[in-house]
Amino acid sequence: MSDRFLARLAESHYPVTRVQLFLTTGQVIDVPHTGGSVTVDRAQAVRRTCTVTVADPTLIPRAPSDQLATYGARLRISRGIDYGDGTQPELVPLGVFRLDSVDGDVNQGPVTLQGKGLEAVVADDKFTAPYTATGTVVSAIGALIRRSLPTADILSQITDIPIGSRAFDIQADPWAGCQEIAAAAGAEVYANADGVFVISTLPDLSTATPVWAIEATEGGVYISATRAMSADKVFNGIRAAGENTADNVAPVSYLATDDDPGSPTYWNGPFGRRPDFYSSSTLITTAACMNAARLKLAQAKAPNASGDISSLPNPALEPGDVLRITHEDGSRELHQAASFSVPLDTGGSFPITTISAKEDA
Repeated sequence: MSDRFLARLAESHYPVTRVQLFLTTGQVIDVPHTGGSVTVDRAQAVRRTCTVTVADPTLIPRAPSDQLATYGARLRISRGIDYGDGTQPELVPLGVFRLDSVDGDVNQGPVTLQGKGLEAVVADDKFTAPYTATGTVVSAIGALIRRSLPTADILSQITDIPIGSRAFDIQADPWAGCQEIAAAAGAEVYANADGVFVISTLPDLSTATPVWAIEATEGGVYISATRAMSADKVFNGIRAAGENTADNVAPVSYLATDDDPGSPTYWNGPFGRRPDFYSSSTLITTAACMNAARLKLAQAKAPNASGDISSLPNPALEPGDVLRITHEDGSRELHQAASFSVPLDTGGSFPITTISAKEDA
């Protein structure tokens, strides 16, 4: 993404979108489309999903050969800007998706294509025999992913640590296993907009540099905003514990609490103590328990402060990105993007649900 991309989002520009269909035959089709969206939600096991509306009914598979080409096909979707200066449009990826359904009027259309991110391929490949994950966080996650996707690209952005052996039963979900193993390093794992599996920690709102300013000023991208607070399913302490008799490892544990006196969910404050508990045989050290407890605490505190921001679309946004919001009254807040939906047409707003809203000094 070039330096002028974000600046141009707030100016007059012509949005462009591209949808490519990769059939199992090796054929790649540029799909003319009339609408649709890509939804990105950090809270979901499959982070990215898509819907694409197509006018041409010939995309509906009819003959067995069409079905063979379609089942297992993938979609690659991008959105960007045509600068109108004779240069090629600048596109940023929105995701790589397994094509899950094609339906519509066989004579007149339109046709709707629906897809899920590549996490779904791992999640649906349930264990048909007992499986034991061992080694380190990165190697164990890599083995689970490449069990289903042998050529998958995996990018680790964490400090790798060993895990205790973790036995999975028949019918267990390998993708849930990946998330459990990542927690031992205080990390999460997901497929990014390029279809690369990333193992990383969530940016810290208090230290991360905002990636985008949404301002209710002339030339800004701000449309509207709401803010909410809720105590529903909010915890301010997480006790993570590990016990692994198979590896002959003594029990370990760690209690992480909200220790910020300025936080509405402060452990020793008027909110009261509301702990939750997490355990996994992958946790074999106090440090691993601490990593997992802090990760789960960040997730458990998130609902206490949230916001819904509507702005002009930014296809380069990622969950976890920190945003600086300037409201109409001039007040400023820092928010962390949790979910959003990018339209595949030229109109419409860009709703962003955020977590951990915080006053910006």
